[in-house]
Amino acid sequence: MIQLTKSGLACECDLNTLLHQFSEQHTARLRQLLHPHLIQMILQDLECGAWMPRDHGAIGRELLLDGVRAVGVLRFVVNTPEFLKTVERITQCGSISVFDGRIYRMAPGTDHYDSWHDDTNDNRLVGMSVNLGSLPYLGGVFQLRKNSCEEILCEVPNVVQGDAILFRISPELKHRITPVQGTQPKTAFAGWFRSAAPDFFSELVHSAAHQYSCTALQSTDS
Repeated sequence: MIQLTKSGLACECDLNTLLHQFSEQHTARLRQLLHPHLIQMILQDLECGAWMPRDHGAIGRELLLDGVRAVGVLRFVVNTPEFLKTVERITQCGSISVFDGRIYRMAPGTDHYDSWHDDTNDNRLVGMSVNLGSLPYLGGVFQLRKNSCEEILCEVPNVVQGDAILFRISPELKHRITPVQGTQPKTAFAGWFRSAAPDFFSELVHSAAHQYSCTALQSTDS
């Protein structure tokens, strides 16, 4: 099992199995990627936070969690250097600099949707979606196909809280999420592993330094 915890990455599995799965199917499932303690840390934000409409044009429509704490916690643990190296080994995608992600929700019986697209901009190498919902939902299945034909290469439901799906980003491939049905929404932390970008912790230090400078200037002005 590959698991992100509050104290770092725990890895007790044969990565070759996941490497072969990703090579053959362009996807791999990471079961129980998020430790339950991590999920508990963000649970209040998911239950009580504000969800804002987000329109991606022709690609899709969803709700976006308007809260930096939950996203910050998840981005921090996912950008652990050991985990980034593990994803590199599984996907053979090259050097990963950073993971950028958001927390989104698709609710049944609404105008939410996700259409076929490839996500090939911004130096994206591999996508990842982590299920955060406490209850299973219907529909909302990840599908992958070649860009040149309509045949579905794989379908991957992901309804267990804390489980993740890795999927290949390529101009030759497209993916989508099928409509959510039933009564339970689909809630996920999703985004992309990217190359040729400042790493997360360098950006964190830069942001902290900038905030400190602004505070110092304000103190001087007063």
